Amino acid sequence: MEYQIIHSQNDFEQAIVAHEAVLFYFSSLSCSVGETVQSKVMDLLRTDYPRIPFYFVDIQFNAALAASCNVFVEPTVLVYFYGKESIRKSRNFGISELADAIQRLYRLSYPE
Repeated sequence: MEYQIIHSQNDFEQAIVAHEAVLFYFSSLSCSVGETVQSKVMDLLRTDYPRIPFYFVDIQFNAALAASCNVFVEPTVLVYFYGKESIRKSRNFGISELADAIQRLYRLSYPE
């Protein structure tokens, strides 16, 4: 799964407007735990929620954006549906926990 990197507040806001649902992954390149969780989150989206794009936000280079989103620990996942923050998971969360949180909103947004 390919992903895009958020470089600015403007990029962040445009991503929210451009998609019905979007996942932002806040971490840093120096966080080994974050890298491991990132690959698992990407796999989850690829296999179960393919319509949700993945965006990476490096909190070391986007500290102001992270602070404006109240993100102070890594990794943090924010999922937006229809322009509103709907899910927030930080630091110690399981992939199944994240999947359960996304599932209900995803099915409502993308009925088969």
